[in-house]
Amino acid sequence: MTTGVRRRMGVEERRRQLIGVALELFSHRSPDEVSIDEIAAAAGISRPLVYHYFPGKLSLYEAALRRAAQDLAERFEEPKEGPLGARLLRVMGRFFDFVDEHGPGFSALMRGGPAVGSSTTNALIDSVRHAAYVQILGHLGVTTPSARLDLVIRSWISLAESTALIWLDGRRIPREELQLQLVHDFAALAAVSATHDESLASLLHTLLRDEPPSGPFTSLVNRLTELSPAGAGGGGTVRQPGYDVTVDR
Repeated sequence: MTTGVRRRMGVEERRRQLIGVALELFSHRSPDEVSIDEIAAAAGISRPLVYHYFPGKLSLYEAALRRAAQDLAERFEEPKEGPLGARLLRVMGRFFDFVDEHGPGFSALMRGGPAVGSSTTNALIDSVRHAAYVQILGHLGVTTPSARLDLVIRSWISLAESTALIWLDGRRIPREELQLQLVHDFAALAAVSATHDESLASLLHTLLRDEPPSGPFTSLVNRLTELSPAGAGGGGTVRQPGYDVTVDR
């Protein structure tokens, strides 16, 4: 993180360095607790030189958040191949990688930190949510979502954010369990809405046909079956569109 020896850098190179240093510091402590003096020391330059490249801490903070937002948005990119459940599980793995590595920075991005009320910060948060929304639509193969599907996707993105923020406060649940739970949450939200939306029901039929017996969506069906009175009574077959899931006892 520290350079040790000062060396002359071009303007853009120095700006990138300062943003990287700020992100590293914000990843371990709240931005409120990081001073310009610390950023300058970590970069191996003087405090006035930091202000030469950024007019104040807020502008540097927003530049760091902009890079973090771009990185986070890229975590939702996934090849549109294979079963949807497995794809979403990989996305959640990368999402929690970011959260785990940049805890305070992630909290600052989602909660606003010292830039609360800043239109720039709010726009960055919205850009991440929109990128995730577009990616999920692409995985579903939908260009014009129904009102209920739109609600499902946006609700799930908000749920993923809030789950990650709560998890950071103590990490009391293994992250692998939460990653799988969030994939299950998506399926559950979609399934409930599908009972009120024929187009969404048809979409789910198609997606479930491609879900393998070892997939996360199938594991959700099995777990729900275990909770049902019929499942607790000795096993049986749960019929899903396109395939049957048999629970053996």
